Order: sequence, then structure tokens, then C-alpha cells
Amino acid sequence: MENTQIATFGTGCFWCTEAVFNQVNGIQEVISGYSGGHVENPTYEQICSKTTGHAEVVQIAFDASIISFEKLLEMFWRSHDPTTPNRQGNDVGPQYRSAIFYHNEEQKSLAEKSKSAADLAKIWPDPIVTEISPLINWYPAEDSHQKYFERVGTRNPYCTFVVGPKVEKFKKLFAAELKKD
Repeated sequence: MENTQIATFGTGCFWCTEAVFNQVNGIQEVISGYSGGHVENPTYEQICSKTTGHAEVVQIAFDASIISFEKLLEMFWRSHDPTTPNRQGNDVGPQYRSAIFYHNEEQKSLAEKSKSAADLAKIWPDPIVTEISPLINWYPAEDSHQKYFERVGTRNPYCTFVVGPKVEKFKKLFAAELKKD
């Protein structure tokens, strides 16, 4: 597609991030994966060992004529807690860090401006610690992690108590940007 761009975000557990961004109009695809580390083609088990340097991330293919990177950044800041280093709720470790892996200098500039604006607006009571780094590698996660919430839903207690409420909160915050059924 002519207007397709890619964003790569880490907001903790990729099951949550994928479930949230899959709701958004203009999003063509969301793929869970790993980025920011030094091990080639890591597995989920390696990521969980906290030794690979990778974060759980999603790569979002989006139609920039429908939704802007700036709007995705706004959603990014409000869909997780970007003030806790290496943690999201009970998920602890460097693989759960808040991160924006930019694909070009324009994304870098927009991410830095957006981070400053979010900090100044006091969206969160504590300072934002999100990493903003160039995308140097990205590996898709195993098939079992793709569209996890869509496939598993409330059969998994984590999805019931963590992913589900996050998706519902997101739907309320960004109702105007959601896909229509």
C-alpha cells in the first residue's frame, strides 16, 4: 500500500499491546515480536531469561492517510505506564520496558517531541522513562503469541484480569478512532 508505514512499540506484554492496537481504524496489521537486543532470532524462553536485551514489542503497519504516527504516539502514552523502568504491573524485567523503536529520523523527532509533551502535560504523575532508539533488529514472536487475546480471551486468567480491562479502557479513551464493525 502506498500510504503504509510501520511503527514499533514496546509497552510491556505484547498480548496487551497487540489487542489494543488491533482495534484502531487505519491499522492494517499488528505483529508481536522482539526488538532491541543482541541475540538473533530469540525465542520467548530466551526473552524471559532477561539476558537477550530484547523488549516485547509490536510492529504496527498503518495507513498514514487514515491515522497518523502522532496519533499512534498519543495512544502509546495512554495505553501503558511509561514511568516504570523494566516493568508493567506485575510483569517485571527488561523485556517489559517502555520503548519506541523508530524507523527513520522523522519518527525519532516526533517521538521525542511527543514524549516531552506527554511529560509536560503530566499525563502520568512520575517522569516518563521510555526508551527512544533506532530499530536495529526486529524478530516476529512465535505463532502462539500472535493475536493471542483474540484467540484465547478469557480462557487465560491473565487476559481476563490484565488484557481485557486494558482493551476496555482504551476503547473508552479512543472511541472515535476505533474500527467500525
